[in-house]
Amino acid sequence: MHTYLVEMLECPACHDKLEWTIVERSGNRIEAAEAHCSACDAVYPVRDGIGLFLTPELPRNDMWEAVDSGVIKHLREHPEIERKLMKVPLDTLAPADQFFRALVLEERGKYHEAQIVEDSANKGLYTPEYTNCWNSQLNYVVEWLSGTDGPIVDLASGRCYLVEKVVSKLKRPVIATDFSPGVLRRDRRWLESFGLYDHVSLLAFDARRTPFKDGAVETLTTNLGLPNIEEPGSLLKELRRIVAGKFLAISHFFPEEDESNAEVIREAKLETLLYQRSALEQFAEVGWDVEVKNVCVGVARPTPPGVVLEGARIDGLPVADTNLEWCVLLLL
Repeated sequence: MHTYLVEMLECPACHDKLEWTIVERSGNRIEAAEAHCSACDAVYPVRDGIGLFLTPELPRNDMWEAVDSGVIKHLREHPEIERKLMKVPLDTLAPADQFFRALVLEERGKYHEAQIVEDSANKGLYTPEYTNCWNSQLNYVVEWLSGTDGPIVDLASGRCYLVEKVVSKLKRPVIATDFSPGVLRRDRRWLESFGLYDHVSLLAFDARRTPFKDGAVETLTTNLGLPNIEEPGSLLKELRRIVAGKFLAISHFFPEEDESNAEVIREAKLETLLYQRSALEQFAEVGWDVEVKNVCVGVARPTPPGVVLEGARIDGLPVADTNLEWCVLLLL
């Protein structure tokens, strides 16, 4: 993480001051350190350049770690399946199996080859309308950010699709965040391999309890990160606390009349932020003014299952064909 972050951060548990002991630096980066809260005695380490600000009392399911490590472990235990996944022509694999092949290539450090394989997988996993609408939102955010300056905090960065585009196009400082240290370690290796890491800091925290001081964030972004975070009410209050400027949230919404997907959405407790009306109400309740920008509607279908990794799917939603409404929520 870059040294400029020290002035932006506080204890995520009690919001008191942090005392820093920096063990290893690399230029303007902190590679190893400990941040100690003078009030509640919590300690937050920096390891391999990643600031770890997770608090222990909030439950969270690290799906990134589970899927990635689960696939790799399964293939090591079943070399005959690994051969079927890795030793055949790419175009003979189902799209989901192509995606899992990309994960294995990443684990082996073959990032450029993994990118080619993932691009091929996505063409079979998602409809052209889905891909076009998503790319339109990414491009809209990058264009909007081109008229601003200063560091950008990206919430729930996942595989860093938005972060990668912002850095490659704008060469801006970006703070990539996620509650999964595993995915952030993957992101560091990925960004380094493409020459993009110099502009990026990595922080692990739960968005319901961030380590930022009040109003420390001038520009916040997220790429489909909101629906995956539980307890949206407390989450949105926390984001309102830390953002002094604007928040751009790439989002997609299901039609309210879509009963085919509604049951799964309700069971997963995601209905608040996957339907536009309820999402806008939630933002308004915590004091955000919301503008809906760059609306795009496209067909979305369930991602087809794997064949080599039989029945494995990339996404849980949708479970039936639907028309997703994509947009960027500009929150002020």
